[in-house]
Amino acid sequence: MNKEEYQKIVKKNTPKENWIKNALITFLVGGLIGMGSELLLNIYATWLHMPRKESGVLVILTLIVLSSILTALGVFDFLVQKFKSALIIPITGFAHSMTSATLEYKNEGLVLGIGANIFKLAGTVILYGVVAVYFFGLIRLLVMGG
Repeated sequence: MNKEEYQKIVKKNTPKENWIKNALITFLVGGLIGMGSELLLNIYATWLHMPRKESGVLVILTLIVLSSILTALGVFDFLVQKFKSALIIPITGFAHSMTSATLEYKNEGLVLGIGANIFKLAGTVILYGVVAVYFFGLIRLLVMGG
């Protein structure tokens, strides 16, 4: 079997994704997460008598804790398969990547296991996030002036 025949077989047997269905699921579930976050924001602001800005920190912490717990229970990956990219919004996806690395390397110890590997996946996000912020800040400085 040559390369072309192999590629034809692979193309024939690769499942086709329904882009419209996936986009609709992501839109709806992402909207529900946004609504739930807004509800949490209002609850924290009302019940704890906090300004909305400070309540936002509690909402972020809630999302981090929730995604970390779901990752530790082995549920997060299953939910991502069902609800697509709606669940990997930056904060929950970041928490998931760090929790996954922690669980994967916990048997190797605190320093060489968890400490050395916790940012393995998240480090890429941090690196390119910092670089992007630098360049966008530089562009803003150039466009808007000092």
